[in-house]
Amino acid sequence: MNVLIDNREVFLSGFKNTGILFVFSAFFALILGTIVAGMRVSPAPAMRAAGTIYVNAVRNTPLTLILAFFALGYPRLGLPHLDYMFAAIVGLSLYTATYVSEAIRSGINTVSVGQSEAARAIGLTFMQTLSLIVLPQAFRSVVPPLFSVFIALLKNTTVAAGFGVVEAGGIRATLSDLGEPLLPGLLWVALIFVVLVLGILTPLQRYLEKKWRVAR
Repeated sequence: MNVLIDNREVFLSGFKNTGILFVFSAFFALILGTIVAGMRVSPAPAMRAAGTIYVNAVRNTPLTLILAFFALGYPRLGLPHLDYMFAAIVGLSLYTATYVSEAIRSGINTVSVGQSEAARAIGLTFMQTLSLIVLPQAFRSVVPPLFSVFIALLKNTTVAAGFGVVEAGGIRATLSDLGEPLLPGLLWVALIFVVLVLGILTPLQRYLEKKWRVAR
């Protein structure tokens, strides 16, 4: 307990940045993942191919390499400067969006084909059918897998500590510099992650599941 109390500013700063990384990355990953899922079920072959290539390429690339590219490779391209925090958000968003896309695509496949055919019969375009009829139903059925993706994202934020972002994954190094025992510090970090998952994400998942429950 003394390690936590004596270094509370270190823990607060680390988990504050973890929260920023998680919230913004989850938001952008959800938007991008939804777009990619729509591309993967599009009637246009070029759109389907682009979505498939993106998902297969990024999902099968280690997250460490993606973050290393934004931390080490991106600055050499002469493009607009990104600070480490924003670069980490971009990398986490691009990576997580592939898993969000697959979760949403699985939900789209649960929606009856007859509903899409009925929408086209009354003159709705593919985008109108997708946004007004298919996606609202798909989201209701993919709450558990989506939250599994977001829980993984929360834990993946610790990888950013290796690329200059001071967040929960970097608490160990800070405690080491301060001469604090590492094992108690690591145990507190792990416990706080458990509390975040079981105390915030899991109750939110259960609430949304209950609210959006699909009648059988």
